[in-house]
Amino acid sequence: MDKIIIYQVLPRLYGNRNTTNKPNGTLNENGCGKLNDFSSKELKEIKKKGITHIWYTGVIRHATKTDYSSYGIPRCHPAVVKGQAGSPYAISDYYDIDPDLAVDVTKRMLEFESLVERTHKQGMKVIIDFVPNHVARQYKSLFQPNGIKGLGDDDDTTQGFSPQNNFYYCPGEQFSPYFDLYSGETEPYIEHPAKATGNDHFDSRPGINDWYETVKLNYGVDYYAGGIGFFNPIPDTWSKMLDILRFWASKGVDAFRCDMAEMVPPAFWSWALGKLKSEYPEVKIIGEVYNPSLYRTYISCGFDYLYDKVGMYDTLRSIVCGYNSASSITGAWQATDDIADHMLYFLENHDEQRVASTFFASCPFKAVPALAVSLLLRRNPFMLFEGEEYGENGMDAEGFSGSDGRTTIFDYWSLDTLCRAAKFQLTEEEQRLADIHTRLIDIARKEKAVSEGEFFDLMYVNPASPSFNPFRHYAFIRRAGKTMLLVVANFDDYEAEVSVTIPAHAFDYLKIPEGIHTATELLCGTRQDISLKKDSQVLVFTPSYGVSIYKITF
Repeated sequence: MDKIIIYQVLPRLYGNRNTTNKPNGTLNENGCGKLNDFSSKELKEIKKKGITHIWYTGVIRHATKTDYSSYGIPRCHPAVVKGQAGSPYAISDYYDIDPDLAVDVTKRMLEFESLVERTHKQGMKVIIDFVPNHVARQYKSLFQPNGIKGLGDDDDTTQGFSPQNNFYYCPGEQFSPYFDLYSGETEPYIEHPAKATGNDHFDSRPGINDWYETVKLNYGVDYYAGGIGFFNPIPDTWSKMLDILRFWASKGVDAFRCDMAEMVPPAFWSWALGKLKSEYPEVKIIGEVYNPSLYRTYISCGFDYLYDKVGMYDTLRSIVCGYNSASSITGAWQATDDIADHMLYFLENHDEQRVASTFFASCPFKAVPALAVSLLLRRNPFMLFEGEEYGENGMDAEGFSGSDGRTTIFDYWSLDTLCRAAKFQLTEEEQRLADIHTRLIDIARKEKAVSEGEFFDLMYVNPASPSFNPFRHYAFIRRAGKTMLLVVANFDDYEAEVSVTIPAHAFDYLKIPEGIHTATELLCGTRQDISLKKDSQVLVFTPSYGVSIYKITF
């Protein structure tokens, strides 16, 4: 079984080599990456990183300030668009490709289909976003298949809620947010009656910090009455959203990353995913769910993987920043032990601050032990974000997205590290970081002890001592067949010789034979003899901000 390694890319940014990077710059000023930038050659290079799945973020057409009306695409009012490029999560047509990403706008769907084919030819799978909770305020599909009506076409707008409406309304009220509705235009944006806003804001006056550019979709839940569900007969929105999933699955999409999945009722997911997987059994579903109490609910509905943000990500970030003990990793994995294979680990994505930003660790090497833990701890998938492997710091003030440690999803921009990597101009440190990522991913994928093996946490028998610091050291074992890996992560800023106790229970549970065995450290290739004896110690050298991985074959 191969370990899944996801590479998240925003095509808008990934292939853009225009380094003008003017804050709030237009498409013409700052440029934009294209789907065709993912050539067969480029995809081969991505695969060399150890990637199995590419998440092409923002490929479906969404609201933008760029005018494509000459191509028959309705122009968006800038008052309800965030940034020049617009948010990829304000979908304006579920059945269309973002024209920004096309070399020939008239052939944008063909260019996407070719990208899917090229990705598959390189042995990787394709993930795209499914955004089920909300759409752009001016949503209007140009390409929905025959027989499928548009969202809101048959809504009774005199009702705040109706089970068969696609949207929620504020009858008799005009959309009147607490900001300018002109945004430089001669006419204001008008919406009457006002629709509820995407972040569950159910009146006509969202604020500047709300998801004001989106409207909430109605899955038959009456939020005006406290969240009562009306699911019989099947709400119209359910059928429309299933049709969208079927459409993209028919294009060869292998998996969907479902945005804010927990804001959509489990009843819909159970119904829709059951039907989708009966037709496309190989399709995988990844859920953005932040409430741990709902994890098992959504897995039972058909989700294959869920973000482990509140648990493992938050824990590792806190350790890297020195706020928490490395031993707290134990509690993080224990919280999801029964669903471990369903949890998606990551250190970065478009929502989170970059490791190298001053808001996180400042130095990307500080997170190497966290990377090792994320990759080697369990069998579950890991996600890497474009530029993370080079230490991209996310400290640009791009426009709508200020200097917040995140890479923008709203602006036309290019990433410094990706531009220099394309020209083979990385610094020695950036290349070293990239090599560490590639090597650790390679170990995670090729060592069956990681991709298929059992896991044993060693922290409970390694309390604080002169030779083991549970605040900065974390140790565990992976075992499959005749191979065992002893992994010691060092979150400290100085190298250490760590004495690791291996309890009798580990020997019995993992069937480890006692004796003297030759161990190979997988990152540096050194070999040494290690004596394995129940309840005894093994002396391990660990580099600062690093990890030691000792492989023993019995």
